[in-house]
Amino acid sequence: MQAVCELNYAHFMRVLPDCDTEDLSYEFTVKDSLQYRVKITEAARYTTTVQVEQLNSHTPAYLKPAMTVRLYHDARMAEVISSQNTGAFAPSYQYPNNKMRQRNEKQMVNMFLAEWLEFCLKHRPTVISEA
Repeated sequence: MQAVCELNYAHFMRVLPDCDTEDLSYEFTVKDSLQYRVKITEAARYTTTVQVEQLNSHTPAYLKPAMTVRLYHDARMAEVISSQNTGAFAPSYQYPNNKMRQRNEKQMVNMFLAEWLEFCLKHRPTVISEA
């Protein structure tokens, strides 16, 4: 999982021109149909917390990806700390469990973030606005 977190950090550095300014928000569009927002919610010397969410008025909220990601600048890693408002992830889960999480759910959401960032970079997102 460390390699995925390092890849996510590298991709975030390409997507975010300024990742150390708190309350900075970027909205991107990909192919005129997919819009998403990357909002820096907390910035410190060694970490930055980012909220990533898809924006689409025609899609129900539960189908839109939304996650909170922590960027660790000293380790050059980015880790999903919350996804779809589920709270923090344990390293692994017994299966079955009450919340029906997969054994490797933490790794899966970090891989999803990697694929999503790769898609966005491949399709050259353009900044719609900075708030």
